[in-house]
Amino acid sequence: MAEQMVQTETTDIITGKVFDTQFVEITFGKLLDRVAGMFPDRPAVKYIDRPYERTWKEFNEECNRVAKGLIRMGVKKGDHVAIWATNVPEWLITMFASAKIGAVLVTVNTNYKVFELQYLLKQSDSKVLVMTSGFKDVDYVKTIYKLFPDLPTYAPGTYYNEEFPHLQSFVYIGESTPAGMYHFDDLQGLGGYISDKQLELVGESLRHSDVVNMQYTSGTTGFPKGVMLTHYNIVNNGFSIGNCMKLTEEDRFCIPVPFFHCFGVVLSIMACVTHGSSMVPLEYYNPIKFLQACQDEDCTAVNGVPTMFIAAFEHPDFPKYKFRRLRTGIMAGSPCPAKVMQLVVDKMGMKDITIVFGQTESSPGCTQTRADDPVDVRVNTVGRPLPGVECRIVDPETGKEVGIGEQGEFCARGYNLMRGYYKMEEATHAAIDEDGWLHTGDLATVDADGNYRITGRIKDMIIRGGENIYPKELEELLYTHPKVKDVQVVGVPSEAYGEEVTACIVLRDFVKECTDTEIKDFVRENMARHKVPSYVAFMEEFPMTASGKIQKYKLRDWAVEKFGLDTARKKKNSQTA
Repeated sequence: MAEQMVQTETTDIITGKVFDTQFVEITFGKLLDRVAGMFPDRPAVKYIDRPYERTWKEFNEECNRVAKGLIRMGVKKGDHVAIWATNVPEWLITMFASAKIGAVLVTVNTNYKVFELQYLLKQSDSKVLVMTSGFKDVDYVKTIYKLFPDLPTYAPGTYYNEEFPHLQSFVYIGESTPAGMYHFDDLQGLGGYISDKQLELVGESLRHSDVVNMQYTSGTTGFPKGVMLTHYNIVNNGFSIGNCMKLTEEDRFCIPVPFFHCFGVVLSIMACVTHGSSMVPLEYYNPIKFLQACQDEDCTAVNGVPTMFIAAFEHPDFPKYKFRRLRTGIMAGSPCPAKVMQLVVDKMGMKDITIVFGQTESSPGCTQTRADDPVDVRVNTVGRPLPGVECRIVDPETGKEVGIGEQGEFCARGYNLMRGYYKMEEATHAAIDEDGWLHTGDLATVDADGNYRITGRIKDMIIRGGENIYPKELEELLYTHPKVKDVQVVGVPSEAYGEEVTACIVLRDFVKECTDTEIKDFVRENMARHKVPSYVAFMEEFPMTASGKIQKYKLRDWAVEKFGLDTARKKKNSQTA
């Protein structure tokens, strides 16, 4: 397929040397071919914990062999290939191999257990599941055999279950091959039966507008929904995001965030591929490996959610590491405290650190701070709209746009919006209105320079006796308390006020004692009295999704139980029913 440049400059898109509005109509496969042709001998991927290191030419050739293996297995354009694995090399290979033949990669949360996996495989109509042995407390093989107890009786690639009519093949990444499954290495052997010409013809039939990736929303509320994203969505969003960091083929990007999330696929992998930057992935986040990779591989960029950076700063070995070349990266995935942003600049030398704001439904980036923005903009805002993305703030009640500095719901429109939720037309229409605006559910303001600031979530807003309280405002204050390492503020039911404030706090490692009175007095000294927490809970850690998002609804439920507020909750629910 010929690539068509839209609104382009004369400089090649891959070099990343022009930071203007450019959109390219190209598929994942053609993009990787092009990068491999331009930078054949430059490093593409290197892991620090295993002997996996590939140049762009080597990586592309490996993806081609696996793509041919998938064809031999019977995978066709439009089929769904699910992957349930940590950030292993095979994940990257599967992403590009499936894209090269027009299959849709379905990303599976690494923390899923049997009920969640059953839902996803059935709802997504997946034909193939690529998987590792497990992660943390989840044994993936046992989970599969619990869900499909008759799988061992089938030859690889012949499985049939009437409840999962599309599912045929399981592909295993690991030391040995469980019964009923292919081994991932088998794919390269199977690929030998398919000619290069066959693969080329399949690639020529693909279009940039095809759906290439389906990511399930993290499910912090309700059942996860499959967000359908196209080549055009992901390639151009990744390219714009990389531009804001001024990435080039000279950069080395440490990737500790999970691949199954947009943070991994777009902000990390695609930002690198569109600029020829080297990837240094971690199989999963570990603060020492995170610091080691940044130091030993002379990384110039790194990304993560705030909790990842906090864990690194708090580790006793942090002072031992030096970051000679580190300059940029992304903090995103959850609200970024100004104090943590400043620590990243001061302690890690990331003077060009950026923030990306968006959600899976917008590929995900809507706004981003730029590497050359003033520090106060990069610390206190989520930046300006990315090229090709319209943003506005509207009154949640009336839908009318609000003025500069006024709070409302953040909405976005542009090339980056999803095709829709898979088999959920009603939910799609609820998310994107008839004029094409995605309603994010996030509260925000915009300043006179066009920089946006996220102030909270509509559903997270606490209404205490008629007073609106935004958790992020309180969280920002409590982050400055010398004993507080991390904090989340949630609303809990109250018979007297409807809702009251609870501050959930993780103390710094060196702190021996802290009382709820200390916390309440600190807030009382700095904020209006109706914002003072009624309850303070000290915790060792917060419940999180695998992508690093804090599950506030679990904190809320836990606080209700801890403080004996179930009666108030039932009363509130009866009043609002």
